[in-house]
Formats: sequence, structure tokens, C-alpha cells
Amino acid sequence: MARDDSVRTTRRKYLTVSGALAASGILAGCTGGSSDEQTATTTEGTTTTTTEETTTTTEEATETTTEGESYTVSMEPVGDVTFDSVPQTWVANNGSWADMGVALGVEPPKALWLTSRYHTKYYDAIDGVSVDKSDMVSLYQDGVSKELFYELDADVHVIDPNFLMNRFKGWKQADIDEVSQNIAPFFGNSIFSRGYGWHEDYRYYTLYEAFGKLAELFQRTDRYEAFSALHDEFQSKVSEVVPPKSERPAVAVLWAGGDEPESFLPYVISEGTSFKQWRDLKVRDALAKTDVKDFHSSRGEIDYETLLEVDPDVLLLRGQEGKTAKQFQNTVVSFMKDHDVASSLTAVKNGDVYRGGSLYQGPITNLVLTERAAKQVYDAEGELFDRQRVADIVNGDF
Repeated sequence: MARDDSVRTTRRKYLTVSGALAASGILAGCTGGSSDEQTATTTEGTTTTTTEETTTTTEEATETTTEGESYTVSMEPVGDVTFDSVPQTWVANNGSWADMGVALGVEPPKALWLTSRYHTKYYDAIDGVSVDKSDMVSLYQDGVSKELFYELDADVHVIDPNFLMNRFKGWKQADIDEVSQNIAPFFGNSIFSRGYGWHEDYRYYTLYEAFGKLAELFQRTDRYEAFSALHDEFQSKVSEVVPPKSERPAVAVLWAGGDEPESFLPYVISEGTSFKQWRDLKVRDALAKTDVKDFHSSRGEIDYETLLEVDPDVLLLRGQEGKTAKQFQNTVVSFMKDHDVASSLTAVKNGDVYRGGSLYQGPITNLVLTERAAKQVYDAEGELFDRQRVADIVNGDF
């Protein structure tokens, strides 16, 4: 594919990485600090400081820019990114960021790492919210082509550059620099898991901290604040559902592919955003105090015999979100009930095997998955969040 880099650089009227950042090579990794205080440049050019304290802390609202005004948003590991105007098109790493964009009422990203893992059926639970991903492109196609980034020609790449350089061989710092300079900058952090060794030198963000950063990027902090308030109320309702510690089940979160799984990838519940619903529900982790190693650190698998030694009260199987609850019961659970070893598991005998939720959660999908999880493990009844209020915020009617 031929490309005219000089024309492309001139075309990039939407956003620029500051010259100082590009020169320092800060895209390579750590920004040199992990303080919770972050700086953001206002439209007047002055610098203000905001502090992020919890998952529901609301950042100071940035002022809406007018045409011709620039603004700066800071996020590790990329540091300060200056936007000449609000981005119109974007590429995202995964469904966490895509869902944040939906919550902010912006157009869906043009591409994700794997579109198959962005489960838009979650929105079916909310009238007035829907996403068509039929034209969305998967970045990973037996590797990630730099040429694809040129073809997508997005205004910003909401991807942790270290993810690109460390999840598979092929991308180096020079490639990140080229895409940043010739197309658009990177702005992202791998928040869904805390199991990557290459992420140890710079901070993680909670779901709502990352959401706040994206809201600054798209200048939609009013929607972020509305969702943050809704989330606070939701957390209060969730806490009412959680029973005393002695009554909480021991759960095992596993990746189970296909309709007839014979082995599993084990996950120990951690601070990554993919476990947010289970942390908020305060379930007991059946694997945490065993010899079973977390998949992210061991890359290992376990079989039914090992699982029987642990014998969790509840099995939560990931990799099954493409199925409805009924389809899951008729395939995976049915297979386990007929399996010589699996049929002896307490969770199988008691009918406590469920879909475990997506790896990638944003503010909307987290509401849906947490409510579903509360019904799975605690038999919670009714709706725990206001669907209409979610739709109103997404559509700007609040």
C-alpha cells in the first residue's frame, strides 16, 4: 500500500503528541511515576490537578473546547497527548474501551483487537442502547498489520502501546512512533488484567478512572459524571445483596472453550477490571489459596481431576459469552453432567455452573454483568440499576 507520510501528517488536524513526549520516547513504557495525581491542561492553557481516589471518584469536568482550541489529556504510559479538536474516529484495544465510548454517546470504534470478544448483546437488556459492529474490523488477523492502521486512518488509537509490543512478536517502538506521527497518537492503558509482567513499571487504572480519562479525550465529562453517580447508587444496591462472609460461595473463574471442555485456564480473582463484578460481590475465590497458578502467570491448564480436588461451590466459565444462558445449559452444562469426573463436582450436582462474563467490561456492560452475577451466586431478584437512566445518559437526555 503506497502512502504519502507528509500529506498524512498535514491531514492530522485532530490530534498531536507533544514534541517533548515524542522526543523523550515516553511511549516505550513508564512515565516515571505512579502518583494518583494527574495533570490536565484546560482550554485557557493553565494546568489543573485532579486526584483519583476510588473507582467512583468524579474528576473535575474539563471545559468543552470550541473550534480551534486545543486541550491536553494525560494517561500512563503515553503521558500528555494534545488534541487540536475532539476526535471523530477512533480505534480501541477491546470491548472495555468500546463500551466506555457507547456510554459517552460517541460513534463506535472502527476496529478492536478482536471484535468477537466485544459482546454487544449485553445492550439488549437496555431499551434505547444498541451497537452495530458489523463493519467493525479486528486488528488481530494472524498478527497485527501496520498497514491496517493506515487503512483505518483513525483520529486516535485507544490502545496501550506496550500491549502491541508485548502480546506478540512483530511491533517495536519504531512502529509505534511511526503510527503516532503519521496517523494519530496512542492513548490507552491495559486495565483488564494485572497479570502482565511488562505492566509492572507504570500504573493501572480502575474502570472508572480509565472511563474518566476517555471522557476527557472526547470532551464528554458530563456523561462520565452522570454514570459515576449512577454507579455509586448501583454499588449501594449491590452491597445490600451481598450476604455475610460465612454465607458467600467459593467460586472458580475458568476459561472453557467449546461445547465440551475437557481442560480449563484458571483465573485467580485480581484487581483487573475483568473481575470487577466478582470483587464487588465479595465472593470467595476457591483458587486463591490452592496450588493452582493463575493463567496469566503460568499459562497453564487444569483438568477435571484437579478441579475436583478444589471442588468449588460455583463454577464461572469464561469463553462462553456468545451463547445464551439456555444454549450454555444445553451444551456445556449438559456435557459436564454426563462426564465421568465433572458430574462429581459440587457445582455440577447443585446446578451452579454459569457463564463467567466477558474479559472486557465498560461502565454499561459492568452493570449488566454484575446484576447477572448477583442473580447467579446470591439469587438476587429484580433490577439493580435503572435501564432508562442508562439510556438517557447515553443519549444525552439527563
